[in-house]
Amino acid sequence: MKKIMSLVLFFASTLFAWELGKYGDFKFERMGTSNVWIMHGPAMEPNRENQGFMNNPAFIEGKNGLIVIDPGGNYRVGKKILEEIEKVSKKPIVAVLNTHKHGDHWFANVAVAQKYPKAVFYAHPDMIKEAKAGEADKWYGILQRLSGNLEGSRPYRYPDHELVDGQKIEIDGQHFIIRHPQKAHTDTDILIEHKESNTLFLGDNVMKNRLGGFDSSSSILGNIELLEGIMKNGRYALYVPGHGPSGAKEETVGPFLRYLKTLKKWAQKAYDNDEEYYISKDKVTRELGPIAHWDAYDHQMGKHLSKVYMEIEEKDME
Repeated sequence: MKKIMSLVLFFASTLFAWELGKYGDFKFERMGTSNVWIMHGPAMEPNRENQGFMNNPAFIEGKNGLIVIDPGGNYRVGKKILEEIEKVSKKPIVAVLNTHKHGDHWFANVAVAQKYPKAVFYAHPDMIKEAKAGEADKWYGILQRLSGNLEGSRPYRYPDHELVDGQKIEIDGQHFIIRHPQKAHTDTDILIEHKESNTLFLGDNVMKNRLGGFDSSSSILGNIELLEGIMKNGRYALYVPGHGPSGAKEETVGPFLRYLKTLKKWAQKAYDNDEEYYISKDKVTRELGPIAHWDAYDHQMGKHLSKVYMEIEEKDME
């Protein structure tokens, strides 16, 4: 009897799981008693073993359908995400919201559109513009090189409904408020406030347990300003980063803000002393402690330190 019960429990625990090799099983988890479900991807760069899956796809269950946020980074991953969604709810996907222009968050749109052709796709107008102007092709090249799993991801399913700063939108009885920082992780980001669950979806303006790149459209100083405002004024029950585990404000937003502020502190000291930014790298690492063990730290931190140093210099020249 014990053996039978063990088998029953084993199959019950894996029924809703997508097996991803050494990274384990992934499934959508309900956030408390809310109607928000999230699959937290492995907090690392895209690679062949994780098949290019490393973000946090989420969905909100409405009265008649589902609203998806950032369905993933390629067509094949999108198909897996849909399979996992359908294990939780048989309702159709009625809308998709994309938080910014980086392909690891939205290339799976095409899988959603294939299965749910009536779904409406939303993003900031600058995201739509920049994706069409070459950002999509750039990210296709990056993700194909890293994961080799982009087959079926083109032609892209661009979002075509615009969301702007301060906009209030109702989808299937669910209410959202859109925030657009002028320049933070990129210049195309939206943060999504879901009123019914009191949840804030942060996109890549917050990461935890991994570091991603800051491109030419980003601002580390802007990202700091955004997160300081959230830490001061945020009153949400749940904070959802673009990568890494969701949680309360301090445990979710705090570590990434600390990382960015530490970079700024030591870059400012180097600039004030007329020293090169790299003089401060070891000091940054010592001060950050456990954060220095996040995925991609070794090859991202120096780039970030250089970028914030240049931003400080540009600000001083104004």
